[in-house]
Amino acid sequence: MPVAQQVLLCPITMGLLLQSLFLLLFLLGSCLHPAAAFPKGCYPSEEEGLKTFRCSNAQLTEIPRDIPNDTNKLYLDSNQIPFLPRDAFRDLPLLLELDLSHNAIARVESGAFRGLAEHLHSLDLSSNRLVSVSKDAFSNLKAKVNLSNNPWLCDCRLQELIRAVELAADSSGGIVCDSSAQEEHIGKAFLQVIADTDFCNVYKKTTDIAMLVTMFGWFAMVISYLVYYVRQNQEDARRHLEYLKSLPSKQRRSEESSTISTVV
Repeated sequence: MPVAQQVLLCPITMGLLLQSLFLLLFLLGSCLHPAAAFPKGCYPSEEEGLKTFRCSNAQLTEIPRDIPNDTNKLYLDSNQIPFLPRDAFRDLPLLLELDLSHNAIARVESGAFRGLAEHLHSLDLSSNRLVSVSKDAFSNLKAKVNLSNNPWLCDCRLQELIRAVELAADSSGGIVCDSSAQEEHIGKAFLQVIADTDFCNVYKKTTDIAMLVTMFGWFAMVISYLVYYVRQNQEDARRHLEYLKSLPSKQRRSEESSTISTVV
């Protein structure tokens, strides 16, 4: 091939090679970008035909973002997550199993599981720091819930929560009273305690008594004020009559007339 043609073809060849190289790098970057977005220690996989996302022992302190929205099983166990915010899993409409066990969860906001009611069938919150959670946090949730091994306060709120959710098999014995208004309940399984004690009924009675005491106190204050007011007026009237009696006859009549005119 003549040298002139080689000189002309060389830039074209180099340009094509550079374009190919840039295209290859772009494709590789597109493939690797989703994996690079995952937190350290988190990775997707497929188990038994279900899309799984594992973040076990990943030292997480919050619910990670960028979880694939077609995830069926999510493992966030053995981290340091302290609470579950509102709408924490709203972008995971196909989630079937959620493992949040062995974290530091002490608070679950209302609406934390919103969007999971249709498909979620397993929720593990065992071995956390839950003391008291409103039943509204699990509103419309049909999943079987594991609430064992938490430092529960045994009261009406926990009783309402237990009645609102479906407990996972063999997990009820692990819901133990860590604290209670009655010391004899501490260390006992909650289901065993509520077999003999209705916390909500006791709470209602206590509230009713407190309301009655408050109403009686206000009533007593009103009566006391009325009695004081009447006695004070009677004392003022008596003093005025004594004053009138002490005046001379003409002046007394004038004072009485003035008093009558003022009254009229």
